[in-house]
Amino acid sequence: MITTANEVIEFVKENDVKFIRLAFCDPFGTQKNISIMPGELSSAFENGVSFDASAIKGFHDVTKSDLLLFPDPSTLTVLPWRPGPGRVVRFYCDIKNPDKTVFTHDSRNILKRVVKRCAEMGYVCKIGAECEFYLFKMDENGEPTDKTLDYGGYLDIAPLDKGENIRREICLCLQEMGLKLETSHHEQGPGQNEIDFKFSDALNSADNILTFKSAVKAIAARNGLYASFMPKPIAGQSGNGLHTNISLSKNGFNIFNKKNGDHSKIVESFIAGVLQKTPEITLFLNPITNSYERFGKYEAPKYVSWSHQNRSQLVRIPAANGEKVRMELRSPDPTVNPYLAFALIISAGLDGIEKALSLPPAVDADLFNADESVTKKLSVLPDSLAQAIALSEHSEFVKSIIGEEMLMKYIAFKKEEVQSFQNAENKENFYKERYFKFI
Repeated sequence: MITTANEVIEFVKENDVKFIRLAFCDPFGTQKNISIMPGELSSAFENGVSFDASAIKGFHDVTKSDLLLFPDPSTLTVLPWRPGPGRVVRFYCDIKNPDKTVFTHDSRNILKRVVKRCAEMGYVCKIGAECEFYLFKMDENGEPTDKTLDYGGYLDIAPLDKGENIRREICLCLQEMGLKLETSHHEQGPGQNEIDFKFSDALNSADNILTFKSAVKAIAARNGLYASFMPKPIAGQSGNGLHTNISLSKNGFNIFNKKNGDHSKIVESFIAGVLQKTPEITLFLNPITNSYERFGKYEAPKYVSWSHQNRSQLVRIPAANGEKVRMELRSPDPTVNPYLAFALIISAGLDGIEKALSLPPAVDADLFNADESVTKKLSVLPDSLAQAIALSEHSEFVKSIIGEEMLMKYIAFKKEEVQSFQNAENKENFYKERYFKFI
């Protein structure tokens, strides 16, 4: 594994690398990049590469427009879909001010701080994501249409499933890029697919989500298709989720692995912390107006509850053994900034441990069809972006993790989004124009 700048420079020389992409994530989950030539790489490691921060939503205004990108050597990967000769490689970067201090709105650094806090408490957090997406046909001008690639359903095979060759190509590409894949299959919706990759440490998993989304979009486009990660691209069909599987290791042992059939108190407190904080961090787990079309149907949660194996819950404990025992948070969707989402989820769990929170009783019921006598006792997730904003805006917990200035900037943009949505004459047209072509 390459970990130093000198090793990177040698790799670039020996592997016909002609272009180097320096990538980062804006506060709203959109990957950005700037390309440099190999001769600039040594300087990039030492001095950074400048970019206009005022042109990135949620960063600086024009009065403080310079920020620097410093490539993280450990994130070097070749982009297999780029044509040769002359390879293209990509790094994820740390964002710094001109004086080389850390830029406070760098969401990747925010997650690094939380990972450090976790380590100081004696734990390593492992995260694995299940990312769903739809494949749509494109028209003669290369624009996405509303026609799905196929009309298959959950775990269907060819000829109903017409996405198997695309999924195979995506999987082979991702393996070349260093991701360890577990499963791939057709999902419930027409043209809907899922590819799952193996859990890893939190920072690497967040990087992997950005890598995954960019690879899926690039390979779909190469095949004349459009990949959509929009939470609810088709009304009345299954939404795209980002089910987030989380476990904690201590001294190399997965403490989620049950002893004598019971969860440890630490595990229960961690889950209780996540349950308690999820409503006030939902803004960052479900960050667009379309996100809230997904809740309460097609196995997407509505209530703050947990259970074993039950897919109607916010948190479920899947059937598993050994290192694969974990909790699954089912509310997030693929429009997240994964660094902020993971930072907030992990922090919520760690707060639960520090406060020794008790886990409420499991709700062993199908909450999509449960009687009101069951559901009226449960807290409800925010049912709109406006409600999610209201909960986060007054959350001391969220401020403590991402900082008050970043939170206020983020919320200001999201309030504008809500206002535009409320002013829209047609909700479906708003979704199509605002999200479908861009997510």
